[in-house]
Amino acid sequence: METDWLLLFEVSLAGLGTGGLYALTALAFVVIYKATRVVNLAIGEILMLGAYAFFGLAAGWALPWWAAALGALAVAGLFGAVVERTVIRPMLGESPISVFMVTVGLGSVLIGIVEIVWTADPHRLPEFMPNAPVFIGEAFLAPKIAYSFLVAAVVIAVFVLLFRFWRGGVALRATANDQAAAYSMGINVPGVFSLAWVVACMVAAGAGILVGAIGGISSTMGVFGLSVLVVVIVGGLDSVPGALVGGLLIGLVEALAGIYLGGEYKLLATFTLLIAVLMVRPYGLFGTHEIERL
Repeated sequence: METDWLLLFEVSLAGLGTGGLYALTALAFVVIYKATRVVNLAIGEILMLGAYAFFGLAAGWALPWWAAALGALAVAGLFGAVVERTVIRPMLGESPISVFMVTVGLGSVLIGIVEIVWTADPHRLPEFMPNAPVFIGEAFLAPKIAYSFLVAAVVIAVFVLLFRFWRGGVALRATANDQAAAYSMGINVPGVFSLAWVVACMVAAGAGILVGAIGGISSTMGVFGLSVLVVVIVGGLDSVPGALVGGLLIGLVEALAGIYLGGEYKLLATFTLLIAVLMVRPYGLFGTHEIERL
């Protein structure tokens, strides 16, 4: 059977485009875990919150898309600060499974709020991306996926630079490496915890707007977080490079499995890859050996 190389290239591009959104959301997951050692299972629902906040501001209040996007990020950041201060911080020091279950409950609460305010019916976000076809050579790439990938790439690049050079980013890295040493150096560790949650929720909300622009929004958007969880486990729970590589890898595997095996095999291929990676490297491709598994 002759290989259709153009189709393979187009499918790979689409998979990498989706993988960019996985990587962006996984980055939010990793930031919280690195700083606080909290496994946040509500990351998919926080993504959903950002998309619905954008929808409410753009469609409900008729704000320009850029103002609605900034407002949605502000809502998500405020949400992160409040949750960290009132829900997560009092749980620090408790067993990891207790904190883990708190985030599961948080996700359920967010779903309930969304369904009360906007119902469980799916919605379409107002159009705000260019619709002109995107070609790379002869290969066609859906414009929403192409522009979403570009936005995700820019956000990730800015985040990496801030994480490396910004004072807050240095504090995040110091706290992630050794909380006791960070305290001894005068770093406000509780403040770093809040910063991590605020930044992560804003990043997840931005990813939610992009995901919603491609496929619409609904109260089931949190399922996206399941693929993101696979990404961070494959890449390593505490690894920023792992989030990026894992996101692109999982996006590519899902796309190839969907087109060549059938849509029903996408999850099978993804979790088969997850099992294979964990059998060889239980701490993920780039994770540290000390990670505690739940």
